[in-house]
Amino acid sequence: MRPFTRLAGIACPLPLSGIDTDQLIPARFMSRSRAEGYGGYLLHDLRFDAEGSPRPDFPLNDPARAGAAILVARRNFGGGSSREAAAYALVDYGIRAVVAPSFGDIFSANAVNNGLLPARVDEADGERLLAALAAGAREAAVDLEAQRIRVGAVEVAFEVDPVWRTKLLNGWDDLDLTRSHAEAIAAFARQDAVRRPWALPRRAGAP
Repeated sequence: MRPFTRLAGIACPLPLSGIDTDQLIPARFMSRSRAEGYGGYLLHDLRFDAEGSPRPDFPLNDPARAGAAILVARRNFGGGSSREAAAYALVDYGIRAVVAPSFGDIFSANAVNNGLLPARVDEADGERLLAALAAGAREAAVDLEAQRIRVGAVEVAFEVDPVWRTKLLNGWDDLDLTRSHAEAIAAFARQDAVRRPWALPRRAGAP
């Protein structure tokens, strides 16, 4: 994954609470190959009407928000099922950060493993960001090192799990995170072999 340190880009307000994973990627699209990209199906049933035409009043369909890399939403973003395809849809669309007061736990883990930042803000601060976007601000700047986000004249702090922050800053997945502790793991194995030699697996052919 690409390391995530700072991100500046178009931000899209999504002033809705409880956007769940079933809305982020409806189940009927999940049989498609990931190679095709899931971005076209992101929030499909909110973005499009029954005939498949874009809903002009939906924020992501606003031409001024084309190419959005940052979403600002309300509480409980990504609740619901554990489908990782919800993170795929956001990333494939081009979203690299979602800002909200709270997130579904499994969604957040899936997001980080796909290089997507779930930035948790105070609810009042989230409303300030949404208000700035509603007033005409188009761009946001996210600084993961400082854990700050700025939209127009509004700048607020955000929180993210320290381990997830480390993974994102380094562009690591879970295996990379484990490898970063390789020296400590090897030292533990050596010490444990001395303390508990009887616990070591018997080698083939050994008496």
